[in-house]
Amino acid sequence: MKRRDFIKLAGVSAALFPVAPSVFGQQSGQPVIPPRRYTYRVTYNIDLPGNGKKARLWLPLPDTEDSPHQFSQGSVWSGTASTARFENVPGTTSPMFYAEWNRSGPRSVTVSSVIKTSDRAVNLERYREGNSSALPADVKRYLQPTKFIPLDGIVRKTALSITQEAKAQSQLQKARAIYDWVVENSYRDPSTRGCGRGNIKAMLETGHLGGKCADLNALFVGLARAAGIPARDNYGIRIDESAAHKTLGQADDITTAQHCRPEFYLTGLGWVPVDPADVRQLALDEELPIEHPRVIELREKLFGSWEMNWVAFNHGRDIRLARDSVLGELPFFMYPQAEVAGHERDSLEPAEFAYKITSARLVGTGIKF
Repeated sequence: MKRRDFIKLAGVSAALFPVAPSVFGQQSGQPVIPPRRYTYRVTYNIDLPGNGKKARLWLPLPDTEDSPHQFSQGSVWSGTASTARFENVPGTTSPMFYAEWNRSGPRSVTVSSVIKTSDRAVNLERYREGNSSALPADVKRYLQPTKFIPLDGIVRKTALSITQEAKAQSQLQKARAIYDWVVENSYRDPSTRGCGRGNIKAMLETGHLGGKCADLNALFVGLARAAGIPARDNYGIRIDESAAHKTLGQADDITTAQHCRPEFYLTGLGWVPVDPADVRQLALDEELPIEHPRVIELREKLFGSWEMNWVAFNHGRDIRLARDSVLGELPFFMYPQAEVAGHERDSLEPAEFAYKITSARLVGTGIKF
């Protein structure tokens, strides 16, 4: 049995993608180059075990909340599923794919999404403290605690200590102080499974500030929220090589390239991209001290900009994909999830799951859309 579904969004105006200087791939003393703008196809290939009467599958998809740096052109699927549909991640407006098999036998699905990206940079010099504009309702929720990101106790105490020690007054200064503190005090721990879980209360209580992106970047998000700054993580995946740092990119087979990135919100300016975890990854992978010029350069770039060789899926925390699922509550939804014959598949073991994710840059989609 074969079924196919299709989601197609309206065309995007070129005005959504203003030409701005790129902060990536630029060598000191050389002219500023335009941002990279490419179109990609990201594809999941799933082959679940055929045992048992029932199997269920959930896949996170590229966010359809179109912006100047990411635009989704839709998704298609094909396969043997008894039931399949595109829907939203529960409690969010972010897309996902759901499939179900009601009998034993071959269980395969292919899901492809087409996305356009453009390198992202925010001009922080435009920020003016004292803007009286009220926070939008959809931003206020990013001041709330979550299961692994409480905003009281040691989290609030640490946030206030950081901002007071830095004598930070404005929201921008506070965010920068927290960003610098995370970069200087955390470290990337290669033994962490997947991207970590983001349990910042446990990290601060134990003093073990090691982990991967979902840990280190959640640390920034939680401390920022505790200091009164809206902040959120974007859970996604790397889809291309980096123009500047080989360790911060991945192309073709991206099965294990999941990566989350945080943002904080400034009234009058909007969401500002940061990524302290990638600073620590560069330092670890290239065996560089935090004071090395390459690390310092990336540290400055990643406070206010992202190289968009990566796409975002969603911002959700404490996700329950289905009330009747054995999966329970997920800290976030960044990996494929499945259950077969009432048993959860290990999303961090793609070969056993089994799934493969690939990315392809589409021909003829260079600097202009």
